[in-house]
Amino acid sequence: MPIQVRRLPHAEGLPLPEYATAGAAGMDLLAAVAAAVVIPPGGRALIPTGLCVALPEGHELQVRPRSGLALRHGITMPNTPGTVDEDYRGELQVILMNAGDAPFTVERGMRIAQAVLAPVTRGVWQEVEALPDTHRGTGGFGSTGTR
Repeated sequence: MPIQVRRLPHAEGLPLPEYATAGAAGMDLLAAVAAAVVIPPGGRALIPTGLCVALPEGHELQVRPRSGLALRHGITMPNTPGTVDEDYRGELQVILMNAGDAPFTVERGMRIAQAVLAPVTRGVWQEVEALPDTHRGTGGFGSTGTR
């Protein structure tokens, strides 16, 4: 499915997102930073990709952390998955958070996140007087693991 993309000047020379393998669900997003960005432990940084997109109608782009960065360095995203709406035309940027115990350096061209194109199902709220009963009922956080 085609995704229209506009490259901003600070992304010149970087490859467009692509799937690393034939079976990959996500495309790697790259850091389009002019200079290295150091994220201290507990810190956050907004990392530009230098890309603007026009998504196909009825789709979103889900931006997710990379598992290797999370495991090896504690690098994740505080708003995961991030959602890029089909009508957004600004630059794709990724909020990275360092949950590790050492500073982490983001360098130009580094794979910082993955993007998954996904269909969107739009719901319509329907107010009712009562909801159908279920086995779980109103059991909340952790309630399914207590039985």
